[in-house]
Amino acid sequence: MISSLLVANRGEIARRIFRTCRDLGISTVAVHSDADADAPHVKEADAAVRLPGDAPADTYLRGDLIVKAALDAGADAVHPGYGFLSENAEFAAAVADAGLTWIGPPPAAIEAMASKTRAKELMGIAPLGEVTEDDLPVLVKAAAGGGGRGMRVVRELRQLEGELEAARAEARSAFGDGEVFVEPYIENGRHVEVQILADAHGTVWPLGTRDCSLQRRHQKVIEEAPAPGLTPELTAELYEMAIRAARATDYRGAGTVEFLVVDGTAHFLEMNTRLQVEHPVTEEIFGIDLVALQLSVAEGEALPEAPPEPRGHAVEARLYAEDPAAGWAPQTGTLHGLSVPGVRLDSGYADGDTIGIHYDPMLAKAVAWAPTRTAAVRKLAGALERARIHGPVTNRDLLVRSLRHPEFTEARMDTGFYDRHLPALTAAEPDPYAPLAAALADAHGRSRFGGWRNVYSQPQVKRYRTEPDGTEHEVRYRHTRDGLAAEGVVVVHADAARVVLEADGVRRTYEVTVHGDRVYVGSTTLTALPRFPDPAARQEPGSLLAPMPGTVVRVADGLAEGAAVEAGQPLLWLEAMKMEHKITAPATGTLTALHAEPGRQVEVGALLAVVSD
Repeated sequence: MISSLLVANRGEIARRIFRTCRDLGISTVAVHSDADADAPHVKEADAAVRLPGDAPADTYLRGDLIVKAALDAGADAVHPGYGFLSENAEFAAAVADAGLTWIGPPPAAIEAMASKTRAKELMGIAPLGEVTEDDLPVLVKAAAGGGGRGMRVVRELRQLEGELEAARAEARSAFGDGEVFVEPYIENGRHVEVQILADAHGTVWPLGTRDCSLQRRHQKVIEEAPAPGLTPELTAELYEMAIRAARATDYRGAGTVEFLVVDGTAHFLEMNTRLQVEHPVTEEIFGIDLVALQLSVAEGEALPEAPPEPRGHAVEARLYAEDPAAGWAPQTGTLHGLSVPGVRLDSGYADGDTIGIHYDPMLAKAVAWAPTRTAAVRKLAGALERARIHGPVTNRDLLVRSLRHPEFTEARMDTGFYDRHLPALTAAEPDPYAPLAAALADAHGRSRFGGWRNVYSQPQVKRYRTEPDGTEHEVRYRHTRDGLAAEGVVVVHADAARVVLEADGVRRTYEVTVHGDRVYVGSTTLTALPRFPDPAARQEPGSLLAPMPGTVVRVADGLAEGAAVEAGQPLLWLEAMKMEHKITAPATGTLTALHAEPGRQVEVGALLAVVSD
């Protein structure tokens, strides 16, 4: 019987596993990098062990350190979570060899399925060999791990070698394994998966389907269960293939078999031999705790002959610290506040935590359940719209608009959804009254120098910029004998935290929170600007600035000052939050300055290079 469990992971999934352990009376052990020393998952564990360093390769990917941590802390079992070493057969074997219980499938099953190349061979599918023009487009894919890392779509043959190199580097950084392969790229299919749970007594449960078609960079953004619109025949076929994959590997524990569905035909993608990020939607419709069931299976318990009956519909949205309109660029900074009312919220962060550069930028998963799909989608969109998210720029507005888009509400989505709709979904829709509400809250309690006078005076002026689109606003208001006033609206109430405005007979209430120069007005984020911009802050035309904090990992071969470059030409690559980000020439011209070199750490806004026309 398991009495103490170490989670070989961090953030949201570690907290989620600890929650089940507390319910079961199992003590918990956390591991943490230096960057995570004060993270919530560390504080919530009964014991914690430091993994020296910050980078995943030095910490969460060091299986030897994690096994030692489990033994030192007196744990008798290890749960890998997802990502990192969760699909590493050598790590699973090392855990078992140390006399610890491994919460997952046998190493042989991981070996058979965790490598995408070997999994396809097991299912009778061969990866592409030599790629020709006739094979395009193709997908370069990491053999180990998942989460969209180490994946590249190649549409031109001349780009293949460069994308293979980039995918290998990203896979090594994320999973400690640089093996990649190439397969045909199926565009605009639906990404559908089957959750399975198997025990050591021959029982395999197919726990319904999930649709995960809304993806950015091949990483899922919105997931739901059950997958809508599948025929009973197709569902039965998906179940049969998933069970066959489990039985072929003598599988035990939780796993997921993934498919692309095109025109009613299912194409096998891979089997993930671990718990999935999106497992909560399955838990919600079946009324089960998958982590508790994983632990039960690992202890040798038998599953009932059949799973419980599903009920209703569940939808999950991943809330990321990123700017979708800027190439999904990850964001860093302090998370001052995060709450999403009325839904399940699984988060790796607490108020006041710092979002750093070392790990995935997912802040939380918001999950809504309702008796019908329509009700669940509406519930989640409304909860996200009302959410309090004070800190770095997030994808919250994108999630709300995606959930309300006709293609999604009518279940007509596919994996090309964001390729088609991203510009419209990220178009600025500023609230015209939010800047005025911010200015009135700021002015609360102030009076014009010398006190109010019965003389008409010039208005006070405040300037704000809407984040992340950068729209600038100038607002004007006055102090009067009756309080604050502004043209075109009635100021019903104004204090430092709450402003009520009435315009055209409609009354609107704004909650206002200030953190430094950032002002949060309802769901609008503003930056307070100086009245007169500093001319010295302007950059030289053609300057390439770091869009995020990170590390320069590569500079294009032969690139040096004085080189001729073409618009869109890749110049260098930054690594931030386990992903590589390509920095390209903004125009055709000459590289007149190059300040980037491999290994250099840069802050957001740092000057990397200058291209002159």
